Amino acid sequence: MARSRTRPASSPPPPPAGGETETGGDLTGKYLVLLRDDGVKEGLQAIKDATGLKEVCNAADYGAAAVEMTEANDAEVFMLDKLRVAVVDADPTQLGGLRSAAADDGAILAVEPERIMFALIPPPDVSAGLLPFEYLRGYKDAVDNLYAALTGERANGDVAAELAAARFADTAQFTWGLQATRVSQSRFSGRGVRVAVLDTGFDLDHPDFAGRVVTSQSFVTGQAVKDLNGHGTHCIGTALGSQQTAGGARRYGCAFRGDVFAGKVLSNQGSGADSGILAGINWAVTNQCRVVSMSLGAPTQVGEPFSPVYEAVAQRALRSNPGTLIVAAAGNESSRPGVIKPVGRPANCPSILAVAALDANLGIAPFSCGGINPSGGGVDVAGPGVGVFSSWPDPALVPGGPARYRSISGTSMATPHTAGIAAMWLEARPGSTAQALWQLLTGNARRLALPSRDVGAGLVQAPV
Repeated sequence: MARSRTRPASSPPPPPAGGETETGGDLTGKYLVLLRDDGVKEGLQAIKDATGLKEVCNAADYGAAAVEMTEANDAEVFMLDKLRVAVVDADPTQLGGLRSAAADDGAILAVEPERIMFALIPPPDVSAGLLPFEYLRGYKDAVDNLYAALTGERANGDVAAELAAARFADTAQFTWGLQATRVSQSRFSGRGVRVAVLDTGFDLDHPDFAGRVVTSQSFVTGQAVKDLNGHGTHCIGTALGSQQTAGGARRYGCAFRGDVFAGKVLSNQGSGADSGILAGINWAVTNQCRVVSMSLGAPTQVGEPFSPVYEAVAQRALRSNPGTLIVAAAGNESSRPGVIKPVGRPANCPSILAVAALDANLGIAPFSCGGINPSGGGVDVAGPGVGVFSSWPDPALVPGGPARYRSISGTSMATPHTAGIAAMWLEARPGSTAQALWQLLTGNARRLALPSRDVGAGLVQAPV
């Protein structure tokens, strides 16, 4: 089932034997049912015939697919029409009927358990200061220099020059990430490009977004879009933050004229079920968002296959009109240099652009997952992900937090850099398809002296 990571796949992968797959994350007791691309009506009937379930909540019945999740969660079948996926509340007997239907080569292609996914935050010791990693980086640099001197493969001066050129730091004008990705040099702003950030919500009253139109929707039962976590506000700031900040802070946002779509798919505690995440993607595709940024996921194990449901969803999004690219965080489970964990779910899907994290020296972040899974799950590009400065909710919303800004780390931070830069490329190359956008991001990335296993094509770069 592994596919090349140089381009999105063109058709859904075949389901595993029996039509069901097991992937990482905590189970909810419900099931994701993937329907044939042209078989929504037939597929819904097949679900009813296989299970006897009749109560259906269809996202198509809500304006702009802004589903009321209380109703969706209470329904026996929750249909996501744009994605051709249903979330089914099935008991063991009904599940057996779904499995049999999936094996019959009919309207049901695959069945997999619904799972919980999480906001991707690195271990506290990494976020607190990265001192162990900086020590290891220095040790690695010394070893690299020694190796070059003994073998003659690279001159010491060349190594030193490359290292000096690769060091970035926040300035009064720009974050180090905007400098490293050429956003600070770009004449493009993502003007008019719709970008959906699916996360823990957004502080709609953040002063840096005053006057900006923000389209928002919560897909978390019982919780408003208001971000009481901080993760979502930080990610939206990086992807879409304004050119001029209200309090004179440095610029931290990429596509400052992009259209903001804030979808709350993770709770204020930082977790959310597939049903809400898929509802958010369905909402984004319905609203013709060109880019979907997802700094969320669940760990995977070596040898674990990617989700056929998320893979088909990503492919269908790519082929939608005008085309939607899903960008997702690779995951933060590694403890480098000794332990490298595989890219997490759903970023491990071949048709989702998986983003790794770099530090300000353009070294791989210690927590960043790698493309080590033979069953699929490569890294496509890398972005700034260590000590990233961005917006933060009002301390009244998130007690104990700093006022309006915070620097945090994770592949979660690298992902919105990539999403915002994707919007800038769409402005620079109007008319580009979603698959062409994939190629623009990977083809124009800055090549790094690091394994593609860790950074894919390299550091994402903005058009200039």
